[in-house]
Amino acid sequence: MVGTRATSPEGRRSAEGLGADLHLDHLDLRGHHGLRTSLMDALREAVRTGRLLPGAQLPSSRTLAADLSIARNTVADAYAELVAEGWLTARQGSGTRVARRAEPRRAPTPGSDRVALRRPTPIRTSDTRFSLLPGNPDLASFPRAQWLAASRRAIMAAPHEALGYGDPRGRVELRTALADYLARARGVYASPERIVICAGFVHGLRLIGSVLRARGVGTVAVETYGVPQYYDLLTETGLETPALPLDEDGTCTEGLRSLDAGAVLLTPAHQYPTGGALRPDRRAAAVDWARSTGGLVLEDDYDGEFRYDRQPVGALQGLDPERVCYFGTASKSLAPGLRLGWLVLPRSVTHEVIAAKGHVDWAPGSFDQLTLAEFLTSGDYDRHVRAMRLRYRRRRDQLVAAVAEHAPGIRVSGIAAGLHAVLDLPPGTERSVIAAGARVGLALDGLGDFAHPSLPEDSGREGLVVGYATPSDSAWSGALAALCSVLPRS
Repeated sequence: MVGTRATSPEGRRSAEGLGADLHLDHLDLRGHHGLRTSLMDALREAVRTGRLLPGAQLPSSRTLAADLSIARNTVADAYAELVAEGWLTARQGSGTRVARRAEPRRAPTPGSDRVALRRPTPIRTSDTRFSLLPGNPDLASFPRAQWLAASRRAIMAAPHEALGYGDPRGRVELRTALADYLARARGVYASPERIVICAGFVHGLRLIGSVLRARGVGTVAVETYGVPQYYDLLTETGLETPALPLDEDGTCTEGLRSLDAGAVLLTPAHQYPTGGALRPDRRAAAVDWARSTGGLVLEDDYDGEFRYDRQPVGALQGLDPERVCYFGTASKSLAPGLRLGWLVLPRSVTHEVIAAKGHVDWAPGSFDQLTLAEFLTSGDYDRHVRAMRLRYRRRRDQLVAAVAEHAPGIRVSGIAAGLHAVLDLPPGTERSVIAAGARVGLALDGLGDFAHPSLPEDSGREGLVVGYATPSDSAWSGALAALCSVLPRS
């Protein structure tokens, strides 16, 4: 599974451009059939299966060639031949789009006592000057002008009924825009009818948790390292949360066979917080387990847009849309304060989730949903993500270089994608380094802050989870200098 990627160095930014992203399944750039043939086959398959919908705009030949690190003529020739075959259309000024053909084939539907929570006490001081806590983008870089313009266009075009209570699934304009974007950029098989808009990941997880409990599910397997609030939320819902082992190849999903679980919560594209991608055979094992047991995979694709040194890893949902619940949000790509998230649901749970959401609340507001829909369809979202990808990659490179210079014995991992990195520390030093950071006004999180409660305190890795996207540009150099000042030198 291969998709586009931004691999050009800073000097080639103008050649790369800030165009749309495109995820392509089964694209083999090293195959024996030639680059042009492989690219054409992948594009045909994306259209044939309905992942690229009629009218969807494709990246320019320059953008796609830069992302794939191949010649522009190769892409242009592939586009031209697919236009001649009727798969694509090309018009001056409107770019290359998927031709409007007969309704494409959709993805196939397959046949028919809790441990006490252990949390390290965060070390914070009132004089914190810098934060490298993970989980936030650079909020100072939120595209205010573009968002305001999109909001004005969306509000002026909004029908009167948008001011009513509306559909508990969310505005159809946003669900339609997301179906197109997720199929194109993340390899998700989606239709507007199976998308539910929610107020962020926690809201979505609470909805799914309530549906699972109503179905009689008592256990949701989780990863050994993750977000403590998610463990707590599932526990409060009445669900057991046994942890699956984790190694350098990701979560050991083979262990699902030994658990009496009805679902599993995974971060397959970029494990949070350790940073690795789930190995292909383990992705397949999770889906096979769900098929054979009737279970569900809950896929948290929290930062899938941000990758640097690797081909993008497509969504696990693409392997089986009827067994995977896909979670996405605008929290990392734009800002968590927007409270905009979405679920792409299997048919078997869609109506139950809609009913649960209708009984709880119908947030977020219609105008925010319409604004995000306009932001997506106008191309502003793609341009913003590409610009931020370049900025975050530059910060990541500066972090790696600074650590290598000031603390060469410390390994930096989980850096091929995302908005944070893991700095492995010598045994017994994690809490002291965090305390030293607090003394110089630097807020840090350790790996222990993300460990599952069942993991013995002395059995896990020690390290820092450094959110290099969090500081503003003006605060970044100071935060980096403060970090280097507290790292062990040997």
